[in-house]
Amino acid sequence: MKVLVTGGAGYIGSVAVDALVASGHEVGVLDNLYMGHRSAVNPQASFFEVDLAERSAVDEVMGSFCPDSIMHFASNTLVCESVREPFKYLGDNINNAINLIDSAIGHGVERFILSSTANLFDEPETVPISETERIVPGSPYGESKYFVERILHWAHRTKGLRYAALRYFNAAGCTPVKGEDHDPETHLIPLVIQVALGQRENIKIFGDDYPTPDGTCIRDYIHVEDLAQAHILALDALREREVLHYNLGNGNGFSVKEVVETVRAVTGHKISAEIAARRSGDPATLIADSRLIREELGWKPKFTDLNSIVQSAWDWHQAHPHGYGY
Repeated sequence: MKVLVTGGAGYIGSVAVDALVASGHEVGVLDNLYMGHRSAVNPQASFFEVDLAERSAVDEVMGSFCPDSIMHFASNTLVCESVREPFKYLGDNINNAINLIDSAIGHGVERFILSSTANLFDEPETVPISETERIVPGSPYGESKYFVERILHWAHRTKGLRYAALRYFNAAGCTPVKGEDHDPETHLIPLVIQVALGQRENIKIFGDDYPTPDGTCIRDYIHVEDLAQAHILALDALREREVLHYNLGNGNGFSVKEVVETVRAVTGHKISAEIAARRSGDPATLIADSRLIREELGWKPKFTDLNSIVQSAWDWHQAHPHGYGY
């Protein structure tokens, strides 16, 4: 297939591009490099430095590359920022998706895979969280992703676009050649690793009075390579299937304190941790029920324990202490 990957210079997108290339697909990467890194783009992929807000430029890429499928990772993704700047997220994420989806349909794209989020489920009624859980987005970021899912619903109903919405939980870990390099960094594992590298004085634990065994929030960490493989499986499934919705996670939850302890064990460094006030909008526990994609598509994550996920991140960050700036 010819697959256009938006956000293919970013953390998850770049790993998905590597997986697509390894699977024999012809790949194009569309990225404005706002959060992505040019050096993270697989050299076998065609690269288009384009902003999705520029509809004419998007149309030009569609016309020149002629993809039959799209994986859409490009997005504003910071939950806390979305609470401070809701219209940035509700505006950019939705309008850019409309530009992309409308252009895709106009240029004959057949399949579309959306990088969606577990932030659709703010305070779930049942944990682990299945695809049938009620959707109550926990932030403007989550709301924007849900809007895009609904846009795809109507693109399918009215235009026949086949699509998959992959709602993943906490992406984590690195491959030997691709890693997590955000500015600012907001994800827990790389933040704790920064303490081990001497780049940060301590790690703040936001709240230790949650109704969990150790009082800190519990999250489901899923390795970025396993996420990429789920996208490959969904792409293949859309040859026969028309609409897919899957929650992606290990099905195991680890607390903030457990993550800190694991980084201590893997790195051999003392990690100074400081208890801070709760952050607004942090649910106590978010764990995915990913049985549906396992049963229907045969997805089987390789990185099923926290130690291996942290080890992969530590290996990459040791080799790249300044990220893609080396």
